[in-house]
Parts: sequence; structure tokens; C-alpha cells
Amino acid sequence: MNFSGKIIGLAAAGLLLGSVTSLAETRITYKSAKSSSSYYQMGVQIAEAMKTASNGDIIVTVEESQGSVQNVMEVKGRGADYVFTTPPTLVGLAQNGKAMFKDKGSSKFDDIRALFPIPSLTMHFVMSKKSGVSEYKELAGKKLLLGKGSFGAREGAKYLKLFGLEGKVDIADVELSNAVPALKNGQIDGFVTAGSWPAPNVIEAAASTDVTILSMDGHQVAETKRTRMVIPADTYTEQSEPVITTSLPVVAYTTTAMDDDTAYLLTKTYWSQLRSMQKTAPWWKGVDDRLMPNILGKIHPGAIRFYKEVGFPLDKHQQ
Repeated sequence: MNFSGKIIGLAAAGLLLGSVTSLAETRITYKSAKSSSSYYQMGVQIAEAMKTASNGDIIVTVEESQGSVQNVMEVKGRGADYVFTTPPTLVGLAQNGKAMFKDKGSSKFDDIRALFPIPSLTMHFVMSKKSGVSEYKELAGKKLLLGKGSFGAREGAKYLKLFGLEGKVDIADVELSNAVPALKNGQIDGFVTAGSWPAPNVIEAAASTDVTILSMDGHQVAETKRTRMVIPADTYTEQSEPVITTSLPVVAYTTTAMDDDTAYLLTKTYWSQLRSMQKTAPWWKGVDDRLMPNILGKIHPGAIRFYKEVGFPLDKHQQ
């Protein structure tokens, strides 16, 4: 049984939630993403799950954010009730004062600690069957929508360069929001999007026209220097085989200012409510113990207590 299965089993047996309401009312601010994004919706779902499981003793207020960098930067002025989401790589950059955090360092960045993983940003190269493209090398001469300014757009452009396709693909000047109708009408051969799987726009595309989601080989995954991700078969309509692609892990963090009991409570409740969240939003199906190694830095001591209670082995660098 995998880790999430074990947690769910314990919860079903009534062994996990016995102390969920043992603390007084706990109020948390959860900084997520833009209100139009799936990650904001995930924050809302987490807030609802926390309230339900604790009989209202855990109150989570979800705040809109302009992005993961802002979430990390706000650690400087936030307190013990602050939970935020960001890729682990950004935490490392902040703690080392590199890239977008150069000359913007703070000792508070060193206090950042992980609680639990949430669905990863997963790359999708979605092509119409009519395009005849089933491998990345076949993208040459095709019209591809990358979108503008997003992680998926930047990452997609990077992959085209890495795979020797720079200048060989016709990049459509269309917003990603128009990707599905443009694909259906034959205005483009495919589009690139990044999001938790199953991604709503990919579900829509696969349901409205015949599509192929491109899969990478091991060499291509290694070239991207991203985390390997497997989208299981039958995730999307007519997707009979697993898709090998890449992802950017995303984790919920707090700081050492949060007391151990609160961090323990939040982590326990999150995992115990995972199955309920999976029933309302399928992107939670991508969360299980296999995402835990993606936490590159330290985990909060309160969360560690929970993981040890349920017998989950942690890497040394996480403790």
C-alpha cells in the first residue's frame, strides 16, 4: 500500500482524526495563486476540507497571489499563521540569495519549512490527431500555441530549443485561453500547457476533438532538468498509454514561527482528507507518497512528527 493509501486506511479506521479537534480554534492564512487559477481552487478545497474535518476548529483564509515569488517574499512580514505554496526550487533560491532573490535576502527565508506536497505543475504538449504528430521531432513545420508569460509558455519554448526545434516551429500569436477552439477549428496543430493533471483545458480538448499528448523518452526528460512525471493511462479521453513528461513540484510551506502542534494538525488533516478532495476534483489523484522526495529542503518538525507516526521514511536533508 502506498503512503496516501495507508493514511486513508487509518482515517477510515478512525485512528487518524482522534486528536484533530484537540486544539483550540486555529486560524491560518493560505497564500496561493491568482483567483482564476486551479491552484487557487485547490486552496479553497483545502480550506473547506480543514474546516469539515475539524468541525470548524481550523479556519483557513485563502488569499490571492500574483505568483510563487511573491508568496516567498511575504515570509519577511508574516507571522506564525502563514502558509503558502511555491516550488521547492524557489525556496532554495531565496535561502541562497540567488536569481530573483539576489540582494533581497532575509534571515527569515532560512526559517521556511515544508508541510505537504500539492499537485505538481505538469507539462502537456497537446497535438491534434490530424497533425500526425506523435513525437517531439515531428513538431517541425507545425503551428504550436505556447501562450504568453506563463510557466508553461517559458518551459515550452525551452524544450523546443533543447530538442533542436527552435525556429522550426510556427508559434501561434494566440492567448492560451483560446487554445481549445483554435485546435478544434484547425487554426493550430497543438498547444502547450502546464498545470496539475488532469488539466481542465486538456480534458476539454480531448473531449471535443481527437488529440495526442506527446510523451518524452528518458534522454529528453534528463535534458529538461525537470522532475519526471507520469500521467497515467486513461487520464484523458482516448489516452490508452501512460504519458511520460516533466513537472515542477509544488509544496505547501510555513515557517518555524508556526508551533509544532499546529503544523502537525494541518499535515494530519490534509492527508486524511485527500480521498474526499479526490472525489470533488480529480487533480488530487496526482498526490501520494511519490511526491514527498520532491521536497528538497527541511520539513517542519510538527509535520515530521506526523510522518513518523504513520511510518513514512524521510530523507536526512528533510529533517
